[in-house]
Amino acid sequence: MAQPGLAIGRKAPAFSLANQDGQKVSLRDLAGCWTVLYFYPKDDTPGCTREACEFTAGMKQFEDLDVQVVGVSPDSPESHRRFIRKHDLKLQLLSDPDHTMLEKYGAWGQKRMYGRAFEGVIRSTVLIDPSGKVAYHWPKVEVAGHVQAVADVLREKVHG
Repeated sequence: MAQPGLAIGRKAPAFSLANQDGQKVSLRDLAGCWTVLYFYPKDDTPGCTREACEFTAGMKQFEDLDVQVVGVSPDSPESHRRFIRKHDLKLQLLSDPDHTMLEKYGAWGQKRMYGRAFEGVIRSTVLIDPSGKVAYHWPKVEVAGHVQAVADVLREKVHG
């Protein structure tokens, strides 16, 4: 179920965050082409590494569709740089340490692990069209098969 601000066809929530190089990136900067924003809990953990590596491995098909892939987590730009370098990632990562963007995109909230409830990043993905509107939302993501699912939806959206 989409968050209130993430209704399909509605303008994506604005943001401005530092990337792995400390440069500010905003929704405005991403305008003009399709954007996959994927939200993940932590750099260099097993599931997050697998997801980032699968997006990197699939980058050719995203580039062929003129799509940029951007990951977002609470980790620092320095952590993102190490993560990118260690796994030779081919995507941009944004740092949201105070969860502002994560909350706007419904990617921060109640989670359960090992019977314990806590607040954290909800692994999810949002597809934004070239005009800055939400085109698709995956509110809860399982890593296995997700990158292919995103590519399939993109091909349908881009090629009609």
